Amino acid sequence: MRRGKLRIYLGSAPGVGKTYAMLSEAHRRIERGSDCVVGFVEHHNRPRTEVMLHGLETTPRREIAYRGSTFTEMDVDALLARRPAVAFVDELAHTNVPGSRNAKRWQDAEELLQAGIDVVTTVNIQHLESLGDVVESITGVRQRETVPDEVVRRADQIELVDMSPQALRRRMAHGNIYKPDRVDAALSNYFRPGNLTALRELALLWVADRVDEYLQEYRGEHNIRSTWQARERIVVGLTGGPEGRTLIRRAARLAEKGAGGEVLAVYIAAGDGLSSASPKELAAQRTLVEDLGGTFHHVIGDDVPHALLEFARGVNATQIVLGVSRRRPWQYVFGPGVSATVAVESGPDLDVHMVTHDAAARGRSLPVTRGARLGRSRLIWGWLTGVVGPALLTLLLHQVVPELGLANDMLLFLTFTVAAALLGGLLPALASAAFGSLLLNYFFTPPLYQLTVSDPRNIVAISIFVGVAVSVASVVDLAARRTHQAARLRAESEILSFLAGSILRGEDSLEALLERLRETFSMRSVTLLERAGEVEPWTTAASVGSDPVGRPEDADVDMPIGENMALALSGRVLPAEDRRVLGAFAAQAAVVLDRQRLVDEAGKARELAEGNRIRTALLAAVSHDLRTPLAGIKASVTSLRSDDVEWSEEDKAELLEGIEEGADRLAALIGNLLDMSRLNTGSVVPLIRETDLDEVVPMALGGVPDGRVELDIPETLPMVAVDRGLLERVVANVVENAVKYSPHGQPVHVSASSLLDRVELRVVDRGPGVPDEAKERIFEPFQRHGDAPRGAGVGLGLAVARGFTEAIGGTLTAEDTPGGGLTMVLTLPTAGDTPVGAPELPASVVT
Repeated sequence: MRRGKLRIYLGSAPGVGKTYAMLSEAHRRIERGSDCVVGFVEHHNRPRTEVMLHGLETTPRREIAYRGSTFTEMDVDALLARRPAVAFVDELAHTNVPGSRNAKRWQDAEELLQAGIDVVTTVNIQHLESLGDVVESITGVRQRETVPDEVVRRADQIELVDMSPQALRRRMAHGNIYKPDRVDAALSNYFRPGNLTALRELALLWVADRVDEYLQEYRGEHNIRSTWQARERIVVGLTGGPEGRTLIRRAARLAEKGAGGEVLAVYIAAGDGLSSASPKELAAQRTLVEDLGGTFHHVIGDDVPHALLEFARGVNATQIVLGVSRRRPWQYVFGPGVSATVAVESGPDLDVHMVTHDAAARGRSLPVTRGARLGRSRLIWGWLTGVVGPALLTLLLHQVVPELGLANDMLLFLTFTVAAALLGGLLPALASAAFGSLLLNYFFTPPLYQLTVSDPRNIVAISIFVGVAVSVASVVDLAARRTHQAARLRAESEILSFLAGSILRGEDSLEALLERLRETFSMRSVTLLERAGEVEPWTTAASVGSDPVGRPEDADVDMPIGENMALALSGRVLPAEDRRVLGAFAAQAAVVLDRQRLVDEAGKARELAEGNRIRTALLAAVSHDLRTPLAGIKASVTSLRSDDVEWSEEDKAELLEGIEEGADRLAALIGNLLDMSRLNTGSVVPLIRETDLDEVVPMALGGVPDGRVELDIPETLPMVAVDRGLLERVVANVVENAVKYSPHGQPVHVSASSLLDRVELRVVDRGPGVPDEAKERIFEPFQRHGDAPRGAGVGLGLAVARGFTEAIGGTLTAEDTPGGGLTMVLTLPTAGDTPVGAPELPASVVT
């Protein structure tokens, strides 16, 4: 019996229309004459989805009693008995009620497929098992119902049902997904624009990977070796030479000409680990290609052209970019070169671009073979074993067991030759073979005690002994050198992997990098030196260890970095092969130092720019917003002191009220200015304590008129770890701002809820709102959005609120209110996740 085919509608989020699309396919198949049955569909009382069930045959659900209640699930037995051609099953990740035929609905679908029934089903991206942790970190909601990725990957067809976050939120606001009483909560929590955008990206990337799998699988099944130009993939062949940067930039320009172009830079290293490539140059080229949006790959291969073409065809590349050969004309006697070979063997499916560069035809150095560094003691033991060992063996055989036989004597001498190769390498082994053959000839081959051989068979035997001894010694020495090289390359790869990882992680601690270098090479000290010019003295940029040197010439090992920078190591002299890794460390140290200085300069520039902007804004505020209440106070006082006007009691009360309002407004403005100055100087030190939110929020509303705020603060909320005084100032500023812009008769709604390890306080108004591009700008000092009246303040309330919020470990963001308006979201850590204690306080503290 054939297995049924599985088709999945994969949704980027709930409500995008998976079930609607599945039922639309059911109607299309019925119109074409297919035998279709709906096994299970959950329409969630959505009218448009419910209408799509009309005209479709639906299998009655099976009722299951569980814990005193009755539930309905898909009746798998009824579907198997009906045996339709196609079964439509909604919500593949659903967990069945205990007592059902299977624990999960995807297992029900598997039974239908095994029975030869085609299944069309739906699932959301957040229900894939491998994405559970990712979705929880994005949305804060743990998905309890999941389906194994392999079940979805085995599907014969996967169709993505997608919708933009804005369109999905509009659908939600119109009541097409949830009931009206759940809309506001959904839009404020799971259906936030950021959540929906992240889920959409996850779905698109997952489906894109699956499309690549389909393509690779199809090409493999049909043995297709040619390139399919679905999109431009450009492979750049690097040699580690100076032309690499030119090639990478050229490839990036080619990729920009087509949509979705991708650059893959690849360096082919010899299989024996020997290379003349500059680690510093390779590190710079890796950084360049990653900055341009490409990827860097390191491939091992003895045949460079063949390895490059295999890599290009393996990634389905469309173009290869190579540099014109750096060989001199006479060097072509050794072969046509990599570029020419790749161009000839690429075939019609790969375009090869030959790029000229400054280093073309200027020659290149060849890699130098380096033997294993065995150490002095091993060399001594190797020579002793290869020379003294045969002499002692001759004495033993001649005096103790003289009749052992020439064949056995040769095997014993051969043993010392192999031992000499294992201990001291090739030269002691060759010496042992030569010395052993002479001893065999003189003491054990007739005529004895002469360096002649009378029997031709003995000549052949000695010749074979020498040949076997030399061959075995060569093989053993080669194996020892390869083992040493493999161990060395493994250590180097681990070090280079650490350096690459530090770059990707953005680690910028120069001292930590130098300490790692000191530990790697067991040095006493490592110093990074620099100078302003060639004749200027050296200065220390950073150092670790004891007794750092002040000049490169005083160090045991120095590695130049450019013209005016050097890495100096003291402790011991390093072998030449260690300079490759040392060069990578030096290049990384220079990058980290430059990054640190750029960060410092950028920070100073931001501080200067912010200071200038604040000073300018402060002058503008003082020139108007602070003078306005002063002018009102002055006018009221002058009127009261006037002798030529008879003021009534009502007039006097009104003038006094104006003086009081002006003084209050002036005090509020000066208070915000002082708070902002303290935030800028870093003198705000919070006193973190466990606090109930329902105690702080009502106290913060003391200055708000009655009836302008509606509170919804549950008493069951967990306690938050905050500074009570700072939190009260934050809530007061945010609520007063919301009341200021909310229309009369539309109270501001203040509610709170808990989500995992945090508590959210939401301040919702129905005012004019703020466009997306201005949502961050309103938190900057001296910013008032739109046509706010000049008397509305100097624009510091929200800036102070965000500064205090960040000081107590929370966040303050702005969102759109469904139906119009602005919602301020204050997120605070719960007491269980924040250390509580009293910090050391400076002389001036704001609480």
